[in-house]
Amino acid sequence: MNSKSKLGKFSSVGRLIPEPLSKYRTPFQRDRDRIIHSASFRRLKHKTQVFVNTEGDHYRTRITHSIEVAQIARSISSYLGLNDDLSETLSLAHDLGHTPFGHAGEDALNDCMSSYGGFDHNLQTLRIVMFLENKYLKFKGLNLTIETLEGLLKHNGPVEDLDLVDTLIGKNRFKNKINFKTYPPLEAQIAAISDDIAYNNHDIQDGIKANLFKLEELVEIGFFKDIYNKYKKKINKKNYKIAIHQIIRDSIDLMIKDLISNTKKNLNRLNIKNYKNLKFSKKLIVDFSDEIKLSEKEIRLFLRTKMYNNKDVLKKNNKGKKIINQLFKMIIKRPLKFIDKQDLKHDKFRAVSDFISGMTDRYAINLYKSSK
Repeated sequence: MNSKSKLGKFSSVGRLIPEPLSKYRTPFQRDRDRIIHSASFRRLKHKTQVFVNTEGDHYRTRITHSIEVAQIARSISSYLGLNDDLSETLSLAHDLGHTPFGHAGEDALNDCMSSYGGFDHNLQTLRIVMFLENKYLKFKGLNLTIETLEGLLKHNGPVEDLDLVDTLIGKNRFKNKINFKTYPPLEAQIAAISDDIAYNNHDIQDGIKANLFKLEELVEIGFFKDIYNKYKKKINKKNYKIAIHQIIRDSIDLMIKDLISNTKKNLNRLNIKNYKNLKFSKKLIVDFSDEIKLSEKEIRLFLRTKMYNNKDVLKKNNKGKKIINQLFKMIIKRPLKFIDKQDLKHDKFRAVSDFISGMTDRYAINLYKSSK
């Protein structure tokens, strides 16, 4: 099915289950709306980004992070003349598969599932949009476009572990409509790197807010040193918080400018003229310059040292892991108390994994407390 829309947006090759086109929305706008209206998306507002959701109202959660990624991706795609609807859709959906308690929760659930196929939050996103979200009479899942599924599947580039995809999704479910060996469309590459831009910058902002480090310490990172020095003489107690926002804005702006400039260079070097219709590539095209890549490494080392490995953050992460482990043991013993019999028929362990990964932080905490 060729989904050439009358609305002037780019075409889609269609969906796994054919549907009539909408007169009012492009295929990718419909994908976006299906994601926004999903229960899994709503639950992201109570899922950890770095700080456990119960710690404060102003720290980022998975939902605020996803919205921020979407805005960055949409701006970049629009400037390059690409499909900003597709980039926005992929950005909003990219974290749907995350467990409660962030990456610590994912590690714990993967350990619990080590003998039963493992757990991967990127592939869990595919499970959610293909099987677990059920709101339609004609099909299971959200029946998103092939382009959206491909972008989510290749979140980090070509599929390296096809066996894992086959275990968690079933490669035949894609009906030979996706080439697993290529990079995804440029819109998906933009969504993936916009994720990096957002969390690197906003984790710094949240880290300062949590008093894990001070704004002045950013001079340890060469990239931020120049930005900080530009405002150093103007910063005082009254405008300290505003200065943080300004420095983060400047950082994001510089990263976006570098990304656009370097991506254009890559397109020219590869002699790609008609990149607006580029369905896939054999190389990563959307990328930073070498200079910004080095800065990114510095930023990540800084965050790992000052934030992710902070003893209080690690303590809470370990608490999250303990909760996941305990819940897994408890639910496996009495799965019918929590999960429909129909969902347990095919694979009890995967059904329990799906159930736990879908929990919010506070639901998991409350269920853990009630089990003691």
